[in-house]
Amino acid sequence: MVEAVLFASARPLSLREVAARLPVGCDPAEALQGLRVRYAGRGVELCRVGDAWAFRTAGDLGFLLQDDAIETRRLSRAATETLAIIAYHQPVTRAEIEEIRGVAVNRGTLDQLIEMEWVRVGRRRMTPGRPVTFVVTESFLDHFGLESARDLPGLSELRAAGLLESRPPGEGAPEGLFPARDPEEDEGSDLPADDLFEDE
Repeated sequence: MVEAVLFASARPLSLREVAARLPVGCDPAEALQGLRVRYAGRGVELCRVGDAWAFRTAGDLGFLLQDDAIETRRLSRAATETLAIIAYHQPVTRAEIEEIRGVAVNRGTLDQLIEMEWVRVGRRRMTPGRPVTFVVTESFLDHFGLESARDLPGLSELRAAGLLESRPPGEGAPEGLFPARDPEEDEGSDLPADDLFEDE
């Protein structure tokens, strides 16, 4: 009976919950220990989860039940703009990214792009402070089917695709590349990493 109760449960059950389903006079604790011994070394084992009990796949067989799932998520506007600046202006420092965007770059934005392996830290600039630079990775190029950053579409192609404003870009393309915005509407220094993505 204990075996059936645990097998059918969608969540781990405490000793009290198991006892509540058994006839009066049963000893669920003894039954649990007996089942634990009986299932030891098998594909499914009886495991203690905190103060509760549940059947679980043996730890060394977990790989059999893993399934790779691809989750499609769109980068936020801030992350997309930062990535585009790095791709088109690399190697570029954080200060240069902020100058082009016109707003401060949240540390989490760069961290997330690095974690995605689309951006990596490049060489330090031989200028005061020796700031690090950022460049795109081979993973970025592979994802977008590019042999090198030189294969990125030009401004005219981006405008033709409706991805840029039609007005001509200014010096260094900060105004033409990204529309003007209120800095208050952009990312804050405490923005969590999850907010770097937009929900579908």
